Amino acid sequence: MKKASTRCAIYTRVSTDTGLEQDFNSLDAQREASEAYIKSQVHEGWSLIRTAYDDGGFSGGSIDRPALQKLLDDVRNNLVDVIVVYKVDRLTRSLADFAKLVELFDAHGVSFVSVTQSFNTTTSMGRLTLNMLLSFAQFEREVTSERIRDKVAASKRKGMWMGGNVPLGYRVQNRKLIVVPDEAAIVRQIFESYLEQGSILRLLEELRRRGVRTRRRILSNGRVTGGIFFTPGPVTYLLRNRTFIGEIAHRGQSHPGEQEAIVDRALFEAVQAKLTENLKKLRAKRAASNALLLGKLFDDADNRMTPSTTKKHGLIHRYYVSRALLEGRKSECGSHPRVSADQIEALVLGALKARLADGGNTNDTNEDIHDALQSVRRIVIQKGSLKVDLTDATDGERATLEIPWTPRKPGRPRREVLEPAPYVTGDERPIRSEVRASLVRAVALGRLWLQELLNGKVKNADEIAVREKRSKRSVHMTISLAFLAPDIVEAVINGTLPRRIGTTRLTDLPPGWIEQRQMLGLRQHD
Repeated sequence: MKKASTRCAIYTRVSTDTGLEQDFNSLDAQREASEAYIKSQVHEGWSLIRTAYDDGGFSGGSIDRPALQKLLDDVRNNLVDVIVVYKVDRLTRSLADFAKLVELFDAHGVSFVSVTQSFNTTTSMGRLTLNMLLSFAQFEREVTSERIRDKVAASKRKGMWMGGNVPLGYRVQNRKLIVVPDEAAIVRQIFESYLEQGSILRLLEELRRRGVRTRRRILSNGRVTGGIFFTPGPVTYLLRNRTFIGEIAHRGQSHPGEQEAIVDRALFEAVQAKLTENLKKLRAKRAASNALLLGKLFDDADNRMTPSTTKKHGLIHRYYVSRALLEGRKSECGSHPRVSADQIEALVLGALKARLADGGNTNDTNEDIHDALQSVRRIVIQKGSLKVDLTDATDGERATLEIPWTPRKPGRPRREVLEPAPYVTGDERPIRSEVRASLVRAVALGRLWLQELLNGKVKNADEIAVREKRSKRSVHMTISLAFLAPDIVEAVINGTLPRRIGTTRLTDLPPGWIEQRQMLGLRQHD
């Protein structure tokens, strides 16, 4: 009885590409030995697949190799029955990767054979033999890596340049850094300008004004990098780089280098002191800003929004400002490069409160709200709305909220800045019944429309405006009533608001509840 045909694939690998140009190289030798082994098993029905799986110049420490990945794809497509290798370490030198490969092979009924090492992967003894062989292969790889790391460390302690991106101001010749006079002058200019300007952002503006750019590099694949204006990260790295004072850094330590210094040591140390001082001030400022949305807020040009404060007329105003604006790239900003922190935070927290209530959570405590805030992945400030991406902490599902908003106009005067309203004395007449009815209806509509947006019943405020035959501005103003403080809403329902307060006054309120009461001249009831 004729045996069923067993399809055999040969996999070969060599770590370096040295000698691959020869007529008969290491890959050819591995393949020849493997083909001979398959021919010896013809009586078992073995036949060779003509597809070549050869990886020349790839390490066995990773399975990210083109030929191996092609072989694994063919295994998943059930095109291979047996994989033949010259040695097991040709397949992989990592025990973790080996476990993954064996799991894949078992799932598809594939075995593999080593020509020079006799074992069978279908038996427990064969698996033990494989594990032992791979353990030694991984040990050899790790020892080699340690030896290379030790050599690099010893070379750097002697001040030798061991490769990497060549800093601006130098070029490499005979494995040594040589000063490039024109570039060295630019480096010194950057250090001096930083001390003059006193901050990274003002330095970037000065460099842009002078037309100073990063070095332009042409990679081996022909791709061009650099040649652009400096940004905070690269210019800060340049200012911290001890290569410019004739040192070589390695793992947090500096050693005297073979290269000539470009920057005077006194200038370098003065720059380091200023950088450290500014970093401490920035951290303190951010810690004191109480920015709830730090790291989660972006403009619609994908620039991160950074907390910022200003002081006007004795009042501190908080903002989120686009990084592009801070870095002097105004043309790259989104539609709203600067927004009120109080307004944005109140809108987001209000939407989260509504979502909690919709989910059956009636506690509405600060802990619940801040727990919900942890589920916020990203907030994008768009024209007319805030797009909030959420991740549920329990099941990992994602949701998106779209919150309508109208940004405050920078030049618009605010009543609470010009003249705070007096507190209610108790003798003011309450609002008329017809005004109360109008206010109650407006607040109810605002809450209803907000729920429709949060629940996805409508895509945006434009749909509501078309449906209700209103202007988009009118819809936004009505929805803003959904964020009134609870005691103000209660006063609306009970008709106890002072007669001087109407719908227009309520839609003009700031988002913060404390500021709302102050602007209306109300006290919060205990």
